[in-house]
Amino acid sequence: MKYFKYIYTILLAVCSLTFVNAQQTPASEQTETITIVGATAHIGNGEVINNSIIVLENGKITGCYNGDVVKMAMKGKIIQAQGKHVYPGFIAANTSLGLVEVNAVRASNDQDEIGEMIPHIRSIIAYNAESKVVESMRPNGILIAQVSPNGGRISGTSSIMQLDAWNWEDASIKTDDGIHLNWPSSFTRGRWWLGEDPSLKPNKNYPKQVGEIENFINESKAHLKGNKSKANLPYEAMKGLYDGSQKLYIHVNDQKGITDAVTFAKHNNIAQIVIVGGYEAHLVTDLLKQHNVPVLINHTHSLPRSDDHDYDLPFKNPKLLMDAGILVGIHSGSTSNFQARNLPFYAGQVVSHGINKEDALKLITSNTAKILGIDANVGTLEEGKDATLFISEGDALDMRTNNLSYAFINGREISLETHQTKLWKRYSEKYKSE
Repeated sequence: MKYFKYIYTILLAVCSLTFVNAQQTPASEQTETITIVGATAHIGNGEVINNSIIVLENGKITGCYNGDVVKMAMKGKIIQAQGKHVYPGFIAANTSLGLVEVNAVRASNDQDEIGEMIPHIRSIIAYNAESKVVESMRPNGILIAQVSPNGGRISGTSSIMQLDAWNWEDASIKTDDGIHLNWPSSFTRGRWWLGEDPSLKPNKNYPKQVGEIENFINESKAHLKGNKSKANLPYEAMKGLYDGSQKLYIHVNDQKGITDAVTFAKHNNIAQIVIVGGYEAHLVTDLLKQHNVPVLINHTHSLPRSDDHDYDLPFKNPKLLMDAGILVGIHSGSTSNFQARNLPFYAGQVVSHGINKEDALKLITSNTAKILGIDANVGTLEEGKDATLFISEGDALDMRTNNLSYAFINGREISLETHQTKLWKRYSEKYKSE
């Protein structure tokens, strides 16, 4: 009996700790009309309304007006936002949010499964809606994320989530939106720590690695055309690529790899492809335009990948693609989930490299929404779209003034409290008293 009491005490303690450390309680459904008055509205499509009136009803934007032109009776809860700024919720593409809690703790890392060709692995199943990392995104305006798997040659499927939910079912905006393929690099470096030459050399295994992908594609097509008397989950998971219901996200950075990957996809009648990474995509813009291939470019806070590249190539890469007419968004990188909170500042970085601020905003709102196929509902502040937006005290692309006072997901006013804000308040009080 004492043994069972001991076990019960331990379980009670664990449950108590879990409750204390849990994420903020998700907001309730919107029941009251909300009218935001007087803010500068950054629509997300390049337009700006300096004195806006935005009406939120039943989780949708039912009006976005110029207050200097439209005179109307205000209704519901009135938020006076003069001097502030309203933005559509930022969208973080290709993240490991909800899949990794602490990178160094293997038990909390669920982004990489065993195997090379595993398109049937679904990241959404492993998504942790209680993640403190997910919670920490919201105070910077990141309200939507594409949660992507990592590892292997074909990693599995991603899903697009809103970041205030009880569970993955509630969080899902678009389930299994696409399959992620890690294209082999055409060049490789020696392992300097083993005394090998660290300079770039052609990858001798490149033809073999591409051939393995080709064989898998051919085998999956043959299986899908057959009688399927024997189930094969990896092959059957590829069906969405061939019927156009899913996108193929090809993670590749080098010029030859991008060229080969696009040619390969089109040869295999894969209609919807997206280049993820695309460090040298600016060298093959004609090919990308010809096949209408968008790019989720690497985040800008990084170094050049070669000694002979411009020092600021990562900063100006988005402009090079936009000037060439490519649909481009910024992704935060799936291997460093904490980096996603810097997403608005990646977009802000490119402003100093020739892109105006409203076009930079598109990189993490409307452009990314179009690339992910969710632009019918999110990405801009337009009538009929989801009321997923936030109010900032200042410029949300500038880390000095990005300071949220309100945030809404589907019209629900969500909490902006996180572990970090609690610590900030705690130590602010400490130093005020000294």
